[in-house]
Amino acid sequence: AVGYGDGEMYLGSDAIALAPFTDNISYLEDGDWVVLTRKGAEIHDEQGAVVKRDVMKSGASSFMVDKANYRHFMAKEIHEQPEVVGHTLTRYVDMATERVALPMKLPFDFKDIQRISITACGTASYAGFVAKYWFERFARVPVEVDVASEFRYREAPVRKGDLAIFISQSGETADTLAALRYAKEQGMHTLAVVNVTTSTIARESETVMPTLAGPEIGVASTKAFTCQLMALATLAIAAGKARGELSDADEARLVHGLVKIPRLMTDALTHEAAIEKLARDIAKSKDVLYLGRGTSYPLALEGALKLKEISYIHAEGYAAGELKHGPIALIDETMPVVVIAPYDRVFEKTVSNMQEVAARGGNIILMTDAKGAEEATVDSMVTIVMPDMDAAFTPLVYAIPVQLLAYHTAV
Repeated sequence: AVGYGDGEMYLGSDAIALAPFTDNISYLEDGDWVVLTRKGAEIHDEQGAVVKRDVMKSGASSFMVDKANYRHFMAKEIHEQPEVVGHTLTRYVDMATERVALPMKLPFDFKDIQRISITACGTASYAGFVAKYWFERFARVPVEVDVASEFRYREAPVRKGDLAIFISQSGETADTLAALRYAKEQGMHTLAVVNVTTSTIARESETVMPTLAGPEIGVASTKAFTCQLMALATLAIAAGKARGELSDADEARLVHGLVKIPRLMTDALTHEAAIEKLARDIAKSKDVLYLGRGTSYPLALEGALKLKEISYIHAEGYAAGELKHGPIALIDETMPVVVIAPYDRVFEKTVSNMQEVAARGGNIILMTDAKGAEEATVDSMVTIVMPDMDAAFTPLVYAIPVQLLAYHTAV
C-alpha cells in the first residue's frame, strides 16, 4: 500500500503498517511499481504505463495497533474478543428481533447450492472446519473443507454455480487468493470472510462478509478466529432458513444462543489465573495431545496449532474417536492430554476416551461445563468449568481457554 502524508510519502505492507503515519492510502495491483517523491507517487502498471489507483481513507489507527496495558499483543487481542465478536454479531443479526439480517445481498439462492467448498489456511481453515458442521446440520448441504495450499494445485472438480467460501484474516493469503481465482474460473459463486475489506481477496470476491475484529497484530490469530466463527455461524443459519431446513422457531433459538456469546466469553476469561497456573506445568512438557469430538475436534486442532506456534512445544490435535488408532501409543505419565468436551450427545463417548488416557497414566486437562464436570467418571489433573451454552456454538467460547493456555505456556 502507498501512504499519502503532508509533504511525505510512505510504502507499507498494508494499512495497519501505515496507521501511525497516515490514513490516506492506495493499494497497488499485481505487477504495479511505484516511484515515490515528497510530492506524491507515480504508479506504473506491469506494462510500464502510468496509472491511477484510488486513494481511500484507512479504517486503521495508531491507537488500534497499541498494546495498551498488556504485555503482548496476543494477550490484548484475547481480551478484546467479547467486544469484537459482539460487533461482528450485530453486523449480521437484528438484535431487536434476534433474527439473522445479512447486510449484503447474496448473488445466489441457497436453495440452488448443491455443495459448499470452504478454503483457507492455518487457523482460518479450522474456522471453516467448524462451519462445516454448522452448514451440514442447519442447512443440510454437504461441505468440503480444504487447505488452500492443496486446493489450488489439485484441480478439484467443482460444479458451476455452487458456493466457494474463502476465509482469511488479512485477505492477502497467497494460497487462498490462488484458490479463489481457480473457483472463479470454474464459475463458482465466491464469498470472502475477511478482516480487511480493502484486501485483494475481498476485492476479487463476489460477496464479502467482513469480520469486525479490528487490526490483529499478534502472529497467532485469536480474535480474528472467533469473529470468523461468528460470521460463519450467522451465514449457516441464513442458509438453513433459505433452504427450509430451519423454522422461525429454530432460527430464533439459534440466534438467541449467539446473542449470549459475548457475555459467555467474558465469563470464560475469569479462568485466566487458573490457566496461568496450569501453564507452568504444561511448559515442562515435551509433547501435548488435544482431543475433541464434533465441533470440538477442529478446536482441538486449533489448540495444538496455537501451542506449538508460540511455545515451540510439540502438540497434536485428534478426533477423540481416533485415539485408539495410533496416538494412544504415545500416552504416558509425562503427557498432558487436553480434552475439549462440553456436555453434548457425544460426551459419553469422549469420557470413554478419557478412561483410555487415564489407564495409561496420561494427565487429563478437561474443558467442559458444569454438567460435564459432574458426569465425568474419570479423574482429571485440572477441570476448567465453562459456562452453560447452546452446544452448537461451544467453539466460540471454548476458544478462550484454549488460547489462554497456549499464551501462558509460551510466556
